[in-house]
Amino acid sequence: MSLNRTLAAAIAAALPLAATAETAITVYSSAQPGTLDARNFRNNYSNAIPGYALVREDRTFDLKAGRNMLRIDDVPALIDPTTVSFASLSDPARTRVVEQSFEFDLTSTEKLLSRYLDRDITVEQPRGQGVETVSGTLVGAQGQIILKQPDGTVRIMSSSSSVKLPSLPGGLISKPTLVWDIETANTGPQKARFTYQTGGMTWWTDYNFTYSEPRPGTCKLDVSAWVTLVNQSGASFNDAKLKLIAGDVQRVQPVAERAAKSMALASPASPAAQGFIEKSFFEYHLYTLGRPTSLAQNSTKQIELFPAVLNVGCEKSLVYYGQGSRWSSYYNTPYTERDPGSQANKKVDVYLSVKNTKENGLGVPLPAGKIRVSQLDSADRSLEFIGEDVINHTPRDEMVSVKLGSSFDVVGERRQTDYRVDTSAKWIEEEIEVKVRNRKETEPVSVDVRESLYRWSNWSIIRKTSDYVKDDSRTIHFPVKIAPGGEAVVRYTVRYTW
Repeated sequence: MSLNRTLAAAIAAALPLAATAETAITVYSSAQPGTLDARNFRNNYSNAIPGYALVREDRTFDLKAGRNMLRIDDVPALIDPTTVSFASLSDPARTRVVEQSFEFDLTSTEKLLSRYLDRDITVEQPRGQGVETVSGTLVGAQGQIILKQPDGTVRIMSSSSSVKLPSLPGGLISKPTLVWDIETANTGPQKARFTYQTGGMTWWTDYNFTYSEPRPGTCKLDVSAWVTLVNQSGASFNDAKLKLIAGDVQRVQPVAERAAKSMALASPASPAAQGFIEKSFFEYHLYTLGRPTSLAQNSTKQIELFPAVLNVGCEKSLVYYGQGSRWSSYYNTPYTERDPGSQANKKVDVYLSVKNTKENGLGVPLPAGKIRVSQLDSADRSLEFIGEDVINHTPRDEMVSVKLGSSFDVVGERRQTDYRVDTSAKWIEEEIEVKVRNRKETEPVSVDVRESLYRWSNWSIIRKTSDYVKDDSRTIHFPVKIAPGGEAVVRYTVRYTW
């Protein structure tokens, strides 16, 4: 008999008699929104998966009065042993855990053979059409089998050889195993619950928006959302109750790790649809799947988060930010250099804004995730991808803003036309000119010209060619409308004092 068949036949953890397990799982994710991709998990890097799960199982065990040793071997390999708990539901007052442990040092060929060092074994090795049988004292088992013969010679056998062992040594396990030493007062079946946290599981949300323009100047979205779950914990879960929590859940780790961000989405579906049902839970949102689901080991599964919502109102906007993100914050002292030292950005960005309100067709808590936007090509009725972005957790009645990309036909130009500074009098005056050109042949456009007043916190606009809107203490924007083939020019002078 080969070594593998020997292990399979002889090594088995003793399971107590148990009724069908009732399993509930709550899955968390510690990944930044939009950074996860199902393709990243095909190589089974379980320890690198940014997430974890809380697992609860109810089982019935046959116990006898006094001490009992319970062993459960159908559990994940990535359990955090410090989170394991066991409690009797039938007789909690007279049933207690004396000791508990998690055994994860699994049997392998080398570990098994190491128990037979300096002992006699028999090895079968193929020779032509037959099999050669060699007996001797095992003196090495690292990679190859090394036997010392009775005459003092040494034989080195290949690792593909079949090994016959006189018996199976104790203390070996073939699966990760939870072990409890239980003391109880009564004999008979008891229903118990054990819980633990395990790594190797995560999930995220993907949104699909379909964009349309039913009338010039208006836009609508068809919205759908899916939860993607990854299970590489080392165990499968059949017909489990699934829960997800949306919110930034603090979790202390023995090594540096980002705070866990559980992701889920509210469901406007009716309970009869057996989809996700949302409710407030502490300072988070809890989502419970209305039906059992199975999560196989080494699998990726998608579940609809809520039924598609049609004709959600949206607004498309063009934003020109000639400075770029480098100049979006203040310095500790006034910035007096004449030239910022960077080339002006020429791209005009395209954004979609959606009001997450019931009146607009949504009005549900939206968890962090990636939004993919497509538009229907009327020529062949096919959906074409037009951009994607990520959102953070977004409560009801808040605005969702999605950056799709940059406009092909609308371009910008920004330059400094004058600059004056007097450090003794403690002032700076800077004159800026911004041009935005619309190269569309028939369609007018509206553009927000965004400017960051980064040189110092105390500023005032002393001259301007058009009105502006103050967004915050350091940002303003000039709304401009541009005819087809036209150009808009914005000039302003800002004075900084300190």
